[in-house]
Amino acid sequence: MNASREVEVVVIGAGQAGLSSAYHLRRTGFEPDRDFVVLDHSPAPGGAWQFRWASLTYGKVHGMHALPGMELTDADPARPSAEVIGEYFDRYERAFGLRVRRPVDVRAVRESEGGRLSVETSAGIWSTRALINATGTWDRPFWPRYPGQETFRGRQLHTAQYAGPEEFAGQRVVVVGGGASGTQHLLELSAYAAATTWVTRRPPVFRDGPFDQEAGRSAVALVEERVRQGLPPRSVVSVTGLPLNDAIRQGLADGVLDRQPMFDRITPDGVEWSDGRHVDADVILWATGFRAALDHLTPLRLREPGGGIRVEGTRTLADPRVHLVGYGPSASTVGANRAGRAAVRDIRRLLARDEPVAA
Repeated sequence: MNASREVEVVVIGAGQAGLSSAYHLRRTGFEPDRDFVVLDHSPAPGGAWQFRWASLTYGKVHGMHALPGMELTDADPARPSAEVIGEYFDRYERAFGLRVRRPVDVRAVRESEGGRLSVETSAGIWSTRALINATGTWDRPFWPRYPGQETFRGRQLHTAQYAGPEEFAGQRVVVVGGGASGTQHLLELSAYAAATTWVTRRPPVFRDGPFDQEAGRSAVALVEERVRQGLPPRSVVSVTGLPLNDAIRQGLADGVLDRQPMFDRITPDGVEWSDGRHVDADVILWATGFRAALDHLTPLRLREPGGGIRVEGTRTLADPRVHLVGYGPSASTVGANRAGRAAVRDIRRLLARDEPVAA
């Protein structure tokens, strides 16, 4: 366990970003296990998708983009997205011989001798010249804190723990959050719950009409600017708004998506606003998003005073050996594909520059 294995590149994570990066490494001549290794802590292929609730069918998935080199075709929109995408990722790993090692928990990445990085894991230590971090956000659900939260006698759960609407039958549910998950939860729960209440910090923004390339570039540019400044990234969806599809329109018309401003405190039996208004609740469902899972990089001291990590493209400015793929502007599935290619191109230049000159 103490002896380290040497590779040129370690990829941490085998979701969309990690597999895209591994594909481009292999395509440009790097050999799995000899030149690079992919470490994934999940029990099976599928990235975070494998943990999504069964009622989130593939037809409801927002913005899934195919991995490079293999299209996802003929998927049944009625099947759970966890199954469809898990099987697709499994085929992809086998087709390109990526040899993902799982389950492997990465505990820390540290500076090592000779300008290398030491990747400490549950399966031993890898010594590497470059690192592609593609750990996503699923492992760091964000739970806001509100006065009285600890007094609530009902159940509190996060989207990461949501298993489907059936378990909320006959209950009064407060859904917190203005993103895609929040609206999906509300549309599902309305057929089962005794009552639903939707609260968000800001009024939700719905996007009507096509989302063209120029709008996409503008949205990504806003996220990139935050990352350049060393601020925690916002999601691309938070910038673009929610697509106004038929299900959302029906939810608005039916009053299911009747947004209320954020409550001020939580009481033992519900939530309360400063004007005295109160809503009884059996459940508070926090659809409040996720944060980047980067704690294992803490020993490298990459964070800026603003709380984020400054990134140029995918390369961290504090350490050019470390690339964050699927972070900030590359957090979307199509963005992760492009970022994987860019990271590999940059790493190839870095490794070529650092090669010893023959005598």
